[in-house]
Parts: sequence; structure tokens; C-alpha cells
Amino acid sequence: MIPSLPPTPARHALRGRAVTFGANPFMADPAQALVYEADALILIEDGRITQFGAFDALRDTLPPDTPITHWGDGIISAGFVDTHVHYPQLPMIAAYGEQLLEWLERYTFPTEARYADPDYASDVARRFLRELLRAGTTSAAVYCTVHPQSVDAFFTESARLNTRMVAGKVLMDRNAPANLRDTPQRGYDESLALIDRWHQHGRQLYAVTPRFAATSTEEQLDLAGSLLRQREGLFMQTHLSENLAEVEWISHLFPNRASYLDVYAHAGLVGPRSVLGHGVHIDEGTFHTCHAAGCALAHCPTSNLFLGSGAFRLFDALDPRRPVRVGLGTDVGAGTSLSQLQTLNEAYKVAQSTGRRLHPAQAFWLATAGGAHALYLDDRIGTISPGMEADLCVLDPHATPLMAQRAEQCQTIEDLLFVLMMLGDDRSVRATYVAGALVHDRDAPAGQPA
Repeated sequence: MIPSLPPTPARHALRGRAVTFGANPFMADPAQALVYEADALILIEDGRITQFGAFDALRDTLPPDTPITHWGDGIISAGFVDTHVHYPQLPMIAAYGEQLLEWLERYTFPTEARYADPDYASDVARRFLRELLRAGTTSAAVYCTVHPQSVDAFFTESARLNTRMVAGKVLMDRNAPANLRDTPQRGYDESLALIDRWHQHGRQLYAVTPRFAATSTEEQLDLAGSLLRQREGLFMQTHLSENLAEVEWISHLFPNRASYLDVYAHAGLVGPRSVLGHGVHIDEGTFHTCHAAGCALAHCPTSNLFLGSGAFRLFDALDPRRPVRVGLGTDVGAGTSLSQLQTLNEAYKVAQSTGRRLHPAQAFWLATAGGAHALYLDDRIGTISPGMEADLCVLDPHATPLMAQRAEQCQTIEDLLFVLMMLGDDRSVRATYVAGALVHDRDAPAGQPA
């Protein structure tokens, strides 16, 4: 059951504590980069933010009869952005006992075969998007399966909810079960038809999606590069250097390429709006190439820990001398939660294990403005400011008795954000707004199934 929510007026306002960013806290003093309003007013009109600032400064500028929702002790943030997640893997989350390549064979491929059934795909797409919204995530870069119907199911539900999503059909023409393989030409043709059907349809955006180099021939990768040149504004998403055995395998499959990343670059797949998942085992030369090309890395700490893949070098990736765009990914099912709060919990621990401290402002930037920047969507989502799309979540630092007890000791907003990222999960998301409409209210009475 999901909450039964009343319609949201086209013009309305939110009041409460609010956090956003005026700068990148990896490039500037985190305390200065974080923007905090202790009593903020956010005016929303027709799905966009039109005013943001202190309530006392803006209250008299509100149009007459504008309804105001006051969120009390809640903290209003831009909605979270997930830069790497597999929606078809939701049914197999928390599958025991394997590392990457064995895990794909034992769990992932059998699960993904079920998406040949469009009804099954539609059911999981609804559940997946509902879980994202419960976790405060309003945008994501999403992998579907090799089946076009899995893409149609996902975008149909996303369009119904009006979420801004990036997604695409997985391309695989080798090293996968026969019922999950396409061919280079069929993958191209099906992808192009999906692009024409969904790319820039409302808030939907398409990503050309070769799963990873091992499951595509050079011909398929070359055709994927050709797809990117067919329409403006397309994305590309794939995996890079997640696991040492995988890296070794790629070197044998592509002996003429200088590196794992060079496999993709040779096919024309590395550039702006290219999102490379994981990037755990990469060298300085690869960081330089990513910086120069303008592509992004998706940091997936829960997945990397769960599968024993290794520790992503976040601060090396964001070195101010040649910063790489970085966002957070939950990955699921290798990841263990769709909650970006829980993902930040693990990102903090991974940073500690590499001798670095992830400041709470840096963490929340990764989950919001940083993710939007990684996806080249930071002109639309990821921060709270006039002109931005009104994708927002309201966080509750008192969601559990333990959190409430700990929050009482907090002296600063940074302290509260740290409590949220270490103790929080989907219970800490009080509400979620998509294009200004309330789509999740944790405390609303139960209604009918979506």
C-alpha cells in the first residue's frame, strides 16, 4: 500500500530549515560552500522554484492566498541524485556469497531474464520508482535489461510520476546467456527506436547502455558510439574497472587497447554525459582522461563493499588539479540499499579507510549537486534556487528514537547532516516532491496500491 496524497496546487510554498550549495565543497571550504537557511521559504510555481530565501525576507512578497506547508524541524534539501542503479535487480537485492563475475552468472542474469515479460517489468518498475521516492531520490541514471519492453515499462512509470530520469536498454551480444543477448544491429535498431520514443519526452532522457566491455563485441561498441551521434543530448552509461578479475579479463578480450577506458574511448563512448560505474581500480592516467573528456565516475560504496571489489579513491578523483565529475550510485542489487543516506554512510567509511575524512557538506553535495553535475543536469536539478526544477526532499533528523537523542546534542547544521548520513535511511525522508508535486509523504494514511 502507498499513501493516498491530495493533489498539490500549481503554486505553493514550503517553509522550514533548508540546505543547498553555493559552491563545490571539494574545491572550497565546505562550511562556506554549504548554504543553510534556518527558516527558509521556497516558492514553487508550475513545477519550478521561483523564490528561495529567509522566510522573514520573502513572506510579504508571496502572491495572495499561496498555501504554505511548514515542515517544522525537517530539513528541506534538493532531491537526491543516483548516478548508477539497475532497476531490474531490485528483486535480487541481498543475494549471498559471490564476487562480481560469479554474482552476475548466479543471480543477475537469471533475474534479468524475467523482463521479457512486460507485465513483470511494469510491476518492478513501479516498485522501484516508489522505493526511490521513499528514499528521497528524485533523479537517477538507470540500467534496464536487454529487453526493449523493460525500458518502455520504466519510462512509462517515470513519465506517470513526472520524475527526471536517465535510462537505457542494456546492450550485450556475448559472454551472457543466449536469452539475454542481442546482436550489434538489433541492439542498435532497438535502441534507436527507444531513443525516438523516449529521449526528451517530458522529463525522460536516454542513455546508450553497453553493460560492460566484456559483454559487447567491438562491433557492438562501435555501433553504440554511432548511436550517440544520432541525436542531441544522449547519455552513455557503462561499467569500468570494478573488480580485479574483471580488469584482467578485459585486458585479454581487448589486447590491442591501451587500457580498460581506452576500449570505450576507441569506440567513441567517452565524453560529456558519459557515466562510468565504479572506477575502483584505475590509475592516474585514467583520471586525467576522464577529466579531459568531461565524463563522470559513479561511486558505489555499498556495492563495492558488498562484492569485495575494493575502495574507490574519491579524493584522488576530485583532485582540484584535474577534477573528475563524481556522483553516488546505489547500484542495487549488488548495492544494499536505495537510500542515499545509507550510501553516504558507507562512502564515509570508504574514505576513512583511504586516510581521508568526508565532510558532511561534501557528502550531501555528492548526493545532490554533485550528482546533478556528474549528469550535466546541474542547470535543472541538484540545488535549491530560482529557476530550478522543484525536485526536493524533506529530511527528518528525529526519525528514530536514537536519531532524536543524538540530534539533541547537535550544535551545527553540519552535525545534523552527519547524524542523518550515519544513522538515517528511508525512515528519515519525511516527504518527497517531484516537479513541485508531493509524491511521497511518510506519515500520510495508506491508500491504494500504485
